[in-house]
Amino acid sequence: MPAYQTLPRLPFATAPSPIEALPRLSAALGGPQIFVKRDDTVGPAGGGNKARKLEFLLADAKAKGADVILTCGALQSNHARLTAACAAKVGIDCVLVLQDAVDWREPNYRASGNMLLDPLLGAKVIVIDNSEDLLARLALEADKLATAGRKPYAIPVGGSNALGSLGYVECAREIAESGETFDRIVLATGSGGTQAGLLLGAATFGIAAPILGISVSKSTEKQVTLVSGLIEAARVAQPDLGEVPVGKILVDDRHYLPGYGIPNEAVREALSLCARLEGLLLDPVYTGKGMVGLIAGIREGSIGKDERVLFLHTGGSAGLYAYSEWLSKPPSSRI
Repeated sequence: MPAYQTLPRLPFATAPSPIEALPRLSAALGGPQIFVKRDDTVGPAGGGNKARKLEFLLADAKAKGADVILTCGALQSNHARLTAACAAKVGIDCVLVLQDAVDWREPNYRASGNMLLDPLLGAKVIVIDNSEDLLARLALEADKLATAGRKPYAIPVGGSNALGSLGYVECAREIAESGETFDRIVLATGSGGTQAGLLLGAATFGIAAPILGISVSKSTEKQVTLVSGLIEAARVAQPDLGEVPVGKILVDDRHYLPGYGIPNEAVREALSLCARLEGLLLDPVYTGKGMVGLIAGIREGSIGKDERVLFLHTGGSAGLYAYSEWLSKPPSSRI
């Protein structure tokens, strides 16, 4: 048993998440066989991949005597929502530092979706503009709380650090033990911890399938550097995890433009296809762009028609409501 499994965890993830076939989507695209790992069902308050990371992170916070959790992200951060929800479940106060950094002008973007849920879940929400350094403000808020006699515990963007990444080592273990085999695993990759954890778990538990991250925010070079750094940090802390050569960190950066949090027309098609054919809700920021990358790979032939492909659904459907005006426009499906 890898040593990380002895670390304290809190039971947020309701795992293992199911693996489901998507036969109608597969048929519409002319193959391959597409399956989905339903991590959108994991965790409280709408669920999502961050619940797996928060199992380790909030357990560490409690062990260190924290009485307030802080984290940061964009206004519609799914990670922020899940941090607020998990903190509520264990009775720890939560402060969210959210940056108005996405150039999306719909009124609902700043009032609905995760922005509606965060205060409902009991979090104190601090909104800053794009000119301020997000991580510096997070550190400042933590220092202010410490000066006031509180015991803050700060979690980075996306819960993506060496400890948080272990949540997706566990997800890889579930895949390895599911009895299913796949030729490829595809996911949206942003803050990097999910992809880093999957790669570490694949190396640890013998998953041979390549793991392709579809970038939602940055170039391939920058994303590979980010994921590589998280892998290295996790292996320093947990040296019995499998080794991941940098050549196995696969990133496709062709689908995130015009930028993070700004959907394109290919995202509209992906959301519509999955909803109409499978009753599966994706989101415009992460899983929508991840599915765009999978569909593009099928259409261009880099993903073979006879493959078995697993798509990791990392959640985020609460964010759909922040894009309601854009979503109300009819899709121009190619199917």
